[in-house]
Amino acid sequence: MGLSYIDTSALAKWYLPESGSDSFASWIQQQDETCISSLTRTEFRCLLARRQRIQLLTSVQVQEIYAKFQQDCQYGHLLHYAVSDQHILDTGLMIEGLPAIALRTLDALHLSIAHEISAKILATADKVMAQAAELLEMEVIWFGE
Repeated sequence: MGLSYIDTSALAKWYLPESGSDSFASWIQQQDETCISSLTRTEFRCLLARRQRIQLLTSVQVQEIYAKFQQDCQYGHLLHYAVSDQHILDTGLMIEGLPAIALRTLDALHLSIAHEISAKILATADKVMAQAAELLEMEVIWFGE
């Protein structure tokens, strides 16, 4: 299969009931190696805080969900890669190299990390990120609407 990189838009479906959660659960349980980055960890924490602010989640739910996420990282269910300065520099080159795609900075950073670790598959629910990944010849597993 190859190494799979999971962006935050797809990862959220594992921990929160959303459209596409069932498909994501089926897919991730069949994977040998799934990975995320430090950026994913930060974005996921931000997503939970945002949902708490708009009262979709309670503080207790946020703590429970984030604890489960940390446990999955600790036990190696989600391999973790650190963000480096080189990834940030490569992000600029990626945006420059894909001028037809309205690639956002953090999405380009995800793709830079995925490329550096030789991930062959990108799991996402983000249309723009999916387009960019396809241009980078990655297999895209789509969990969006």
